[in-house]
Amino acid sequence: MMQHKQLIYTIIIGFAITLILGPLVIPYLKRLKVGQTIREEGPQSHLSKSGTPTIGGIIIILSILITSVTAGVMNRDLIVALLATVAFGIIGFIDDFIKVVLKRSLGLRAYQKIILQMMVAIMLAIYQSNVSSAGTRILIPFVDGSFNLGNIVIPQYLDLGILYIPFIVFVVIATVNSANLTDGLDGLAAGVTLVIAAFFSLIALNWGQPSLAIFAGAVTGACLGFLRFNSYPAQVFMGDTGSLALGGAIATVAILMNVSLIIPIVGGIYFAESLSVILQVASYKLTGKRIFKMSPLHHHFELSGWPETRVVIVFWIVTVILCLVGIIALG
Repeated sequence: MMQHKQLIYTIIIGFAITLILGPLVIPYLKRLKVGQTIREEGPQSHLSKSGTPTIGGIIIILSILITSVTAGVMNRDLIVALLATVAFGIIGFIDDFIKVVLKRSLGLRAYQKIILQMMVAIMLAIYQSNVSSAGTRILIPFVDGSFNLGNIVIPQYLDLGILYIPFIVFVVIATVNSANLTDGLDGLAAGVTLVIAAFFSLIALNWGQPSLAIFAGAVTGACLGFLRFNSYPAQVFMGDTGSLALGGAIATVAILMNVSLIIPIVGGIYFAESLSVILQVASYKLTGKRIFKMSPLHHHFELSGWPETRVVIVFWIVTVILCLVGIIALG
């Protein structure tokens, strides 16, 4: 079984590689003039960020790849995790490229993104259902063994059968796009994902899955290093390239460990952001009124008078608490 030291080394190496890549990639992005365009209807304090280089997610993806490949624990699960992360990163890169290089503000159309994401998610679901010893079963959080609720017996594992593939597709698309919505403040998505990835690295280590522990550790280190350049005031944004890749990485490691139901718990911030958008749109269409000052949720707190840095730190703290709950949930 992999020692804790190796996981710590992995996080440190991922962190160091990101610190090295940052000064190499960021000036290149500046020369390409791939600056972020800020929405005029957004918080006015964000207008000063216009022109900040984006597509910085390339740094994160490269760091994850280099750290994972050189760790010496390569197996099928690690290869699948890396391929899925890169695939979602490529989808995000195409979207970023269309928006900031070709100057087409809409980027990929929503249906195009969903179709591409579904393709990756279906392949991931097919792989896991055929290769994993758990098959189409998923772990139920907070259940240790079987749990009796009156006359109802709740099993530790739930076999989804033919519903497994559509369920996994839903989990992947929801997680990836929720992570994308979270990327709206300096350091927010990177910090939240850092904590979640650290959670999965510890769980994988304790469950005797060293390759996935290394992968999650690489994600942790990459996010930690990226904060050096992305924390307020950001020198670079990750763009869809980074946010889709990170969302894909988190979804993939959870699926490969058969704990996809833990994502709404430890990734509570992801889904609070996504839910705020859904509720805002539904409320406005049905009643003509808005629930929040602005969605996603982080903008609501900003317009309520919170400084950007306070919103980010509070969301980090909430994620830490949710991951502690997640540890309890998985026993």
